[in-house]
Amino acid sequence: MFRLGLIINPLAGIGGSVALKGSDGAETARLALELGAKPRACERALQALLPLQGLEVEVLTWPAEMGADVAINAGFEPRVLGQIESGHTGPEDTERAALALAAAGVDLILFAGGDGTARNICNVLSDRVPVLGVPAGVKIHSGVYAVTPRAAGEIVAMLVRGELVTLADQEVRDIDEEAFRQGRVRAKYYGELLVPQEHRYLQHVKNGAREVEELVLADIAADMVESMLPGVRYVMGSGTTVQAVMQELGLANTLLGVDVVEDGQLIASDCTAEQLLALTESRDSQLVITVIGGQGHIIGRGNQQLSPALLRRIGRDNIHLLASKTKLKALEGRPLIVDSGDPQLDAAFAGLMRITTGYHDAVLYRVADY
Repeated sequence: MFRLGLIINPLAGIGGSVALKGSDGAETARLALELGAKPRACERALQALLPLQGLEVEVLTWPAEMGADVAINAGFEPRVLGQIESGHTGPEDTERAALALAAAGVDLILFAGGDGTARNICNVLSDRVPVLGVPAGVKIHSGVYAVTPRAAGEIVAMLVRGELVTLADQEVRDIDEEAFRQGRVRAKYYGELLVPQEHRYLQHVKNGAREVEELVLADIAADMVESMLPGVRYVMGSGTTVQAVMQELGLANTLLGVDVVEDGQLIASDCTAEQLLALTESRDSQLVITVIGGQGHIIGRGNQQLSPALLRRIGRDNIHLLASKTKLKALEGRPLIVDSGDPQLDAAFAGLMRITTGYHDAVLYRVADY
C-alpha cells in the first residue's frame, strides 16, 4: 500500500485576498484574519486528495487543521502523528511534521502551502524523501508545486498506480515579502527537493527575467486603451504587462496589486477581494490580466484578490488577457492555468482564450481543464 504523508500549513495564502501579498509571519496572519480573510489551504488540500479516493493509499499526517481533518473529510482513516496547539501553528510545526513523516517511512510527502512552507520542508528534509506541493500560497516561485490542487492529486495517483513518473530535484525559492509589498521582487534560492515530475501537471520555476520587449508592451497597451469603453469599470490586475496599460493611461499603478479604473481615472488602488466586490456591484465591469512568465497561470498566482465571486460577476467574456508572443512561446506549448480555488469555475475557463499580443494583433491559446 502506498504510504502518503500529508502536511497542511493552514494559514498559507491567507494574505492574498486582502492584498497583503504574502502570509509569512504571525503578525501578517493576524492582520489578514482581522481584515476578514478566510483560510483556504485546507480546502485546496481536500481537492488534491479527491483523485486518490478508491486507491490503495494509507495517509499519515499531523493533527487537526494540519492534515487529519482534511484526510477524514476525504474519506481516509489517517494515522495521526505528533501534537499541535490548534489555531496557533507555525513554521516549526511544519518542520516537525516533515521530520516525523520522513522517519515513519512515507513514500511521498504531499504538502499544502506556499514558498515559505516549501522552505520549511527544505530546511529539514533536503532530498531525503520525495515531496510534492499543493499550491495554497500567495507567491509560488518554487518548482516543487503542481499547477493546481487537482493536478497534485493526479500526480500522486499516477505514483500509486505504479505509472512511470520521473523523480528530479526542483528548486525552492522564496521572496522578500517586505520588498514585494513595495513592488520589488527579490527571489532567493534556498535549496532543492526531490519531486515527482509530470510535464502537464508540475509548475515551472517562475521566470523572473525582465522582458525587453518594451515596444511590444507599448503596442499591447495602446490596443487595450483604445478598446476601453466609457462608463465601464476596469479591474486592472498585477504584472508589468498590465502596468504598461496604466502607464499608457497616465495613471499610478500598483505593480503587484489590483487597481480599478473608469473613464481614464484611477478609482481605487491595491484593492482587497471585498473592496473589488463592492466597487463592481451593479456596475458594468471588465478585467485586465496577464500571464505569469514561465508558469502560465492567469488566475491564482499573486492575484488572489480576484475571487471566484468577482470572476463570475465579470464573466469570462469580459476578461482581457494580455501577453507578448515571447512570453507565450516560453511556455513551450503548455496550457494556461486558472486556479481560482473553485474547481467548477476553473473548469468553465477551459478551452481557447483570446490573448492580445500587440496592436490589433491577437492569438487564441488553450486554457487547461485541470
